Amino acid sequence: MNATTLTAAHLVIGGGLAGSMTGLRLAAAGREVTLLERERTAHHKVCGEFLSREAVELLNQAGVNALELGAEEIRFVRLASRRHVVETALPFTALSLSRCVLDEALLVRAAQAGCRVERGAFVESLEQRNGFWQAQLRGGEAWCAPTVFLASGKHDLRGHGRSPGPHGDLVGFKLHWRLTPLQTEELRGCIELYLFTGGYGGLSLVENGVANLCLVVRRQALRKIGGWPELLAAIQNKIPHIAQRLKGATALWERPLAVSSIPYGHLAGLPSGLWCIGDQAAVIPSFTGDGMSIALHSANLAVQMYLACASPDRYHQTLQTHLRRNMWLATALSRTMVTGFGQVLAPAGLSLFPSAMNWIARSTRIPEDRWQAGQSAK
Repeated sequence: MNATTLTAAHLVIGGGLAGSMTGLRLAAAGREVTLLERERTAHHKVCGEFLSREAVELLNQAGVNALELGAEEIRFVRLASRRHVVETALPFTALSLSRCVLDEALLVRAAQAGCRVERGAFVESLEQRNGFWQAQLRGGEAWCAPTVFLASGKHDLRGHGRSPGPHGDLVGFKLHWRLTPLQTEELRGCIELYLFTGGYGGLSLVENGVANLCLVVRRQALRKIGGWPELLAAIQNKIPHIAQRLKGATALWERPLAVSSIPYGHLAGLPSGLWCIGDQAAVIPSFTGDGMSIALHSANLAVQMYLACASPDRYHQTLQTHLRRNMWLATALSRTMVTGFGQVLAPAGLSLFPSAMNWIARSTRIPEDRWQAGQSAK
């Protein structure tokens, strides 16, 4: 090891929900842990920003109250496809809060619990040498630890790329808006889902009355359309409902955040010796609204099994058991939704069977007995 190599007993790479929860749980259990976060300050991420009942409960267990942070309640889902609009109640009360606010709150909680947080630590590669993991940072410094939890989210490290997943041809966009007072009130209490040619998206309020618009679109469809301005114009042209929502609205950023090749359906295999959590472990299609609860659940499960002296391989096998059915169903539905057939079938089906959305919401959730098992990892 050279003079720029630092050591840690436990290393967490990534300060998002999964990484922060892992750092918090390990520190609360009396373990020495260092968390490396690439960004220096709180920041936005491409995300639908939907907190299911499971996610809200897991955050509460960690001492983070989303409502106190300004989260909006969501009780209904409204689906729009072409000129059809249908609405039904969710089987639970959900919340919506920006990742900028939420991630920062959980990262601060991890630091308060005793986790050492290193901001601006951009990990470029991770290698195993003589029983230790070495994380090489941009700028020359390195960290070495016998145990590493990989929580780098959508960013893959060199040599640790994820599988493309069975539905990995999508590009994601996210943009915050200030709607007119009337449109803000029309949206309050709902999450709206939009189906359009080659993709789908959602709109909901987050803190301070801001509306979050998040879209995913197939790369082939995006190339045919041209780019973000053309995509947004095409969606509004095909779906009058979203055109009305955005009429008179102001985009709060100059351009949207974007991420390409989202590996929907990805489930980590058995990476020898490495604990993959969050999006590094599993990526469920965004429309389910279960991505954040999976991130938190995977962190709790990993720490719980680590403290019980289980192996990383055993953890990955257990997580796959928890998620395999949900992931298969969600991915199949997502692949259908980006087709013309799905855009016609979905609103017609929900009009005839409003309980279909409730069934989808329940069937793509982590079973309660499994995510509550993480409560013991405090």
